[in-house]
Amino acid sequence: MEFNEKLQQLRKSRGLTQEELAEALFVSRTAVSKWESGRGYPNIDSLKELSRFFSVKIDDLICSEEILSAAENEKKEFTGKYLSFLCGALDVFLAILLFIPVFGNGAGAPAVSLFGLTGVAPWIKAVFVILLCLMVLQGICAIIISRLDKPAWNRYGIAAGTVLSIASSAVFILTRQPYPGFICLTALVIKGFLILKAK
Repeated sequence: MEFNEKLQQLRKSRGLTQEELAEALFVSRTAVSKWESGRGYPNIDSLKELSRFFSVKIDDLICSEEILSAAENEKKEFTGKYLSFLCGALDVFLAILLFIPVFGNGAGAPAVSLFGLTGVAPWIKAVFVILLCLMVLQGICAIIISRLDKPAWNRYGIAAGTVLSIASSAVFILTRQPYPGFICLTALVIKGFLILKAK
């Protein structure tokens, strides 16, 4: 008998609804529904709670292959959250480009902060500000999303941050702003390394 069938049987033998079981385990009803429909497994902590609640051994509740699958799913979920958080933090870090003097302000002029930049067309300066603000905002969103139980959102956040990093690096390099371009490119390389390491 599969885990989902065992869970349904145990719940019904106690005369509980999915909602009541969810409340007893401090999880959402959606989680219980997902477990009972066979669309997922509980994490290790939830398995322990289920085992305690129904007074059965974990081995009786779930077979070894299902335990391995649950552990692997939990690891992937944790890795996705961790990766989303780190990539988001890198994007937020790029807010320093708004304030530190790394922008060339014309031949022979000292470097200035973005807000002190006068050696470029106003629309280019506006593009710089918009790109950096979008990256920082996306980074904040990625950090918040990493705290939620939404693996798909984590993937979308990482993808959006990567696209913005590529765009920012390209814009800074094409407009002959080597220092901000280098900083954005370095952040992009770090993101790429983290993404590859997570796979």
